[in-house]
Amino acid sequence: MRYLDQALETYGKSDVYPFHMPGHKRNPLPFPEVYGIDITEIDGFDNLHHAEGILKEAQQRAADLYGSKHCYYLVNGSTCGILASICAAVGKRGKILVARNSHKAVYHALFLSEFVAEYLYPAVTECGIQGQITPQQVEDALKSDQEIAAVVITSPTYEGIISDIEGIAGIVHAYGIPLIVDSAHGAHLGFGGEFPENAVRLGADAAIESLHKTLPSFTQTALLHLNSDRISRSRIEKYLGIYETSSPSYILMAGMDACIRTVKECGAELFDNYRRKLNEFYKSCEDLKKIHVMTEQDLSKEEAFAWDDSKIVIFVRDSSKSGEWLYKELLLKYHLQLEMASGDYALAMTSIMDTDEGYQRLSSALHEIEQSLCGSGEKEQKCCMQKELPGCGMEEASQAQKGNSSFVKEVYRPNPCQMQIYEAEEGKIAEVPFDEAIDKVAADFIFLYPPGIPLIVPGEIITAEFIERLRTCIHLKLNLQGSTDLYAERIKIVYF
Repeated sequence: MRYLDQALETYGKSDVYPFHMPGHKRNPLPFPEVYGIDITEIDGFDNLHHAEGILKEAQQRAADLYGSKHCYYLVNGSTCGILASICAAVGKRGKILVARNSHKAVYHALFLSEFVAEYLYPAVTECGIQGQITPQQVEDALKSDQEIAAVVITSPTYEGIISDIEGIAGIVHAYGIPLIVDSAHGAHLGFGGEFPENAVRLGADAAIESLHKTLPSFTQTALLHLNSDRISRSRIEKYLGIYETSSPSYILMAGMDACIRTVKECGAELFDNYRRKLNEFYKSCEDLKKIHVMTEQDLSKEEAFAWDDSKIVIFVRDSSKSGEWLYKELLLKYHLQLEMASGDYALAMTSIMDTDEGYQRLSSALHEIEQSLCGSGEKEQKCCMQKELPGCGMEEASQAQKGNSSFVKEVYRPNPCQMQIYEAEEGKIAEVPFDEAIDKVAADFIFLYPPGIPLIVPGEIITAEFIERLRTCIHLKLNLQGSTDLYAERIKIVYF
């Protein structure tokens, strides 16, 4: 029998290096013994949902650090902040403009408040990752639909792609509506180290940041910044009362305060060292050929306004290998645990707490893997080159590698919409084979994970072309997620 606490203790003592969240990287800040400080709302320690004392002061310190008018501690992660912000910004059944590459929490908000959603589809880079949302896209959408009451985008993305928040905010505000930015992966931005500015200072009305993703804070800790009167503060607090636990952990909140204090007092030195380490790592990887570590030069201005290079995106230039292969090779052979793998790349997440040794281990491992690939005698191929996939059932995909730009554009092609998410999810539902679902209405989300962007949402029409795209993903052994066994070719539809 294995016990979680014991397994975690053993793992923590192993030599597996964490190139994944949380951002403390198992390197503790000075912190009390946790059982001694695990309390509830007792005298002298305030109440998070009605903060008037020590917690109010702590949240004000976070607001001052990031430059927001109001800041709320989140101990249910960024998820509850996203839900609260969207539901507070728009009345029930209102219309909202949403980036399609949004976290599932955004889609949950659409369902819960019965919103009418219009979608913005991000650019797709040549290397096949989701790119930016442009100000022009936002302006075109708002110009064509005056009923839109708020805009929601994600910046930075999982892979570090950053949109022009300042430009988008200016356009959104010209229409008198709020901009909500899911910046869960951007809590470290704006503090030096040559990183871009954070969404709060660039004009987002609400910005949600996961401290635990990129800073030294415990898992499940995040911040919600409110930066204007375009979203009611009282409505934000009302919905936080709904979506955030009524028993917030003082251990988590103390960890957040310690994190904020560390960045404020030691941030300049920490971020300077962080930049040095990143630069040295990227420099060390310039000679790689069959392994390619992405740099800003790989992204055009049309694909990305900016890029956060703390996300190390590592492509495999060998058509017989995949991102999943690289991910497992680094873990099993070199004891380097990356964040995730997708298509022909794997992602290593870094933070101010990473060590020189960690970067050196990753660089050395990539060079060893490079040597093994070069020794295989296979023909060298460029990043994101096309790959032969006979009999997969879709013309473009018959030549597409897993991360190929044309394939990504194809697989995320917009679907016709017949009803809203809440209408589909509250209708009668049946599970049927793929072929019987053609021309029916989807009753389920289907995600390609990672990065977790939906290929289809409830209420959209399942076309014959969409079924072909699903079969292509299955043929490529990509990770499809839904509530049915998609690999057995079963899918949920709205039954009339």
